[in-house]
Amino acid sequence: MLRALAVDDEKPLLEELLYLLRSDPRVSSAEGASDATEALRRITRALESGPEGPDGIDVVFLDIQMAGLTGLDIARLLAGFARPPLIVFVTAHEGFAVQAFDLKAIDYVLKPVRPERLAEAVRRARAQLGGPPPPADPATDPTLTDPAAVAAPAAGPVAAPGPRGAAPEMGATDRTPDHIAVELGGITRFVAIADIAHVEAQGDYARLHTDGASHLVRIPLSTLEERWAARGFVRIHRRHLVALGRIDELRLDSGTTSVRVGSAELQVSRRHARELRDLLMRRATG
Repeated sequence: MLRALAVDDEKPLLEELLYLLRSDPRVSSAEGASDATEALRRITRALESGPEGPDGIDVVFLDIQMAGLTGLDIARLLAGFARPPLIVFVTAHEGFAVQAFDLKAIDYVLKPVRPERLAEAVRRARAQLGGPPPPADPATDPTLTDPAAVAAPAAGPVAAPGPRGAAPEMGATDRTPDHIAVELGGITRFVAIADIAHVEAQGDYARLHTDGASHLVRIPLSTLEERWAARGFVRIHRRHLVALGRIDELRLDSGTTSVRVGSAELQVSRRHARELRDLLMRRATG
């Protein structure tokens, strides 16, 4: 059974999160903290008590944007301990995913929190701790009987339950060669490569930009450059890969070169500028 601490500085959201955790039969206790100071005091007591002590905490469900210290700050502090509790980030913002998983978070749950999505985070925490699975209880854990419970919203691309981790690499999880699998919060979505306008490097990750959204994949930009060269993607900068056919403008200004791709203006490095101009010229002249 899991002992949980939920941390959120918005009281209604904290109460909802505690209600959902306490309703899960795999959670033996769930306490709340409404700010970083209270959370650190409670976690420090748990660490002093030890994993098997009366004040122990197995997993912290942690908001990111809070007054004072952020959830990321708390996670960095916990990383210095030998046996810290597991971390599940619960946030309304997708953009912190890279930092969250760099801090060894086991899951990243987006608000508003769906009961079935939180149930998946609890399952991951139990698996990480090596606990035996509890008896199936469809009333409290829809993921036990309903695979569609973790499917993506109807408005998005086709989705299916995904593997663990921040975002899968390309290859075995691609639905077809024309798609790339991306995952966030246990949901695997298949994004058409033809819909991707440009890609931005973020460390060992890459952010795929389509017309109306962005998606994070755990794969280096250099790998995408190699795999997608035949699809018309060209490297224009150490941080940017662009679909040649999606470039709307090439701009030269005081010796610097940039391109406009939709609403984004991207810098072109000096080493790539001449090659890009030649490619665009050849494309324009057929």
